[in-house]
Amino acid sequence: MKHRVLIGKPGLDGHDRGAKVVARALRDAGFEVIYTGLHQTPAMIAQAAVQEDVDLVGVSILSGAHNHLVPAIMDALAERGGGDISIFVGGIIPADDAQKLIERGVSRVFTPGTTLNTIVEEVRALLDTRGPITETA
Repeated sequence: MKHRVLIGKPGLDGHDRGAKVVARALRDAGFEVIYTGLHQTPAMIAQAAVQEDVDLVGVSILSGAHNHLVPAIMDALAERGGGDISIFVGGIIPADDAQKLIERGVSRVFTPGTTLNTIVEEVRALLDTRGPITETA
């Protein structure tokens, strides 16, 4: 059975090329990928994740709103019975903020310059072990 990964693009950030590239790389690596599209609310991403019965949620944020949006997505997942769904984040995220997100429960933070191969390998490792990876790229 293929692992199911949802890629979400929350907030008003309209730059989704990176999210689409990551979605395609994961799909090409054998994952089933659901892409929510632009301008999703945390509730919309969480609802889609639960409805699609995904194993993992990837969130792309370039707007700087990661400290607000990621915890809101995690809370929305928990409210909908998806608190066991792991989440990873990609985007322009300062190291201090990345550490805080990891402490909050994010499994992995990918920053600019992380290779697609690294993302695929880390996602595969995360899903294979079902445990958090606690370092940042």
